[in-house]
Amino acid sequence: MDQDAWSQSQSGRRKQDFGPKVNFKKQKVQLGGFSGLPAPSRDLVLRMQREPTLAGFQPVEQCNLDYHPQRGSAIDPHLDDSWLWGERLVTINMLSDSTLTMSLDQGLAEQGLLEGVQVALRLPRRSLVALYGEARHRWKHAIHRRDVHGRRVCSTYRELSGLFLPGGQQAALGAQLLSRAQTFQGTIGTADNLV
Repeated sequence: MDQDAWSQSQSGRRKQDFGPKVNFKKQKVQLGGFSGLPAPSRDLVLRMQREPTLAGFQPVEQCNLDYHPQRGSAIDPHLDDSWLWGERLVTINMLSDSTLTMSLDQGLAEQGLLEGVQVALRLPRRSLVALYGEARHRWKHAIHRRDVHGRRVCSTYRELSGLFLPGGQQAALGAQLLSRAQTFQGTIGTADNLV
């Protein structure tokens, strides 16, 4: 990864984007300079697809993120977009152990917890975490500054939402994105994919 250029991102992070150009506010997607997922990801994606939870997982975006305590790297609690990105988000934590904090602002009334709830998930080096179901759509996820103790590099893979799959309103564009992603000839895009 370090052979490719990193671009500055928000909150002290650096990133490498392999995905389409997206404007989430206007809900527009362009193939732009998207040339596919990077070649080294081919075997990893095939290995992921052998896991029952990830059967049929076809990512169309890979975002590599580099966190470092000297830069104050973090990512605030958030839910990933669900207009473009589908049911499963898969992150591979590579260089160091870290903590993913899951939070639920409205609590768990069914458990008698009426205030916000936070759960700290330890992510060992070389681990994989898949967010889906309530963890994907109800619980926010974050990496807090206090939990970045050394360089943390991760890759997050995203699949398409139903809108971009066969039968969806954007199925033709979705087919193009999937076809391009699966060439595994990707190079880092020059445009900021999170416009």
